[in-house]
Amino acid sequence: MRINGGKYKGHHLVPFQASHIRPTTDRVKESLFNIWQHDVPEARVLDLFCGTGSLGLEALSRGAGEVTFVDKNFKSIEILKKNIQKLKIEDPHKIVLKDALAYAKSFAETPFDLILIDPPFTEEMAHDVMEAVAASKLFHASTLISIESGRREKITDDYGTLYRYDVREFGDKFLSLFRMKES
Repeated sequence: MRINGGKYKGHHLVPFQASHIRPTTDRVKESLFNIWQHDVPEARVLDLFCGTGSLGLEALSRGAGEVTFVDKNFKSIEILKKNIQKLKIEDPHKIVLKDALAYAKSFAETPFDLILIDPPFTEEMAHDVMEAVAASKLFHASTLISIESGRREKITDDYGTLYRYDVREFGDKFLSLFRMKES
């Protein structure tokens, strides 16, 4: 697990050592950030179910203005902090130790420009997460949202005002990209 682009390119991240943890692969990250390459600089980014921070740290490396990392797992957050120290990151960031769905439901701050969602595959919760995000105040009219899901997980093309505008397949994973519907 490493940073693929930007100022921290090539740096390896401290991984979470557990058999049930499946971090975003370099291939998926590279694809996502190639698609969004012009959207990342100066963006306000949310890394929901951040784990050890791979996606949010990639965004910071590529020039995001700030990143908020959210995860309920204390050990994941501790490893995220080690990765931030290892990379000597001084860019604006916030770490929130909280359940991602509860965070989405209670959020009442300035919406994000990019939302990166990587829920645990073992819980098959991508659909529920998208429903919670669609009902939240996390996004604005031009926010872009990515979510990883397993092959067996049900994800629809529409969630409230959000629609899936792209989907990529990576073996047993799907990367779905959502944005707000045109009025």
